[in-house]
Amino acid sequence: MRFLRTRLYEMELEKQQAAIGAERRGQIGTGDRSEKIRTYNFPQNRVTDHRIGLTLHQLTEVMDGKLAALVDGLVSHYEAERLEQELAGA
Repeated sequence: MRFLRTRLYEMELEKQQAAIGAERRGQIGTGDRSEKIRTYNFPQNRVTDHRIGLTLHQLTEVMDGKLAALVDGLVSHYEAERLEQELAGA
């Protein structure tokens, strides 16, 4: 009985560790180029946010810390996405 209990405990522990590992891998990602968030192109003075498909030709302003245009684009995109979800759920 003790052996059976030990085996069941080990099996459950493995399941739990596999679930935690899968969650971590999902959060971290693989680091592939396809997972990039933003591209900064200095010769063309361009910054592109790949998550929302926003391209701005204001790289020098962004590098100076003037992020309003970038932040506004992100906020607009996520608000529209949230509204879509609410309408789909209603």
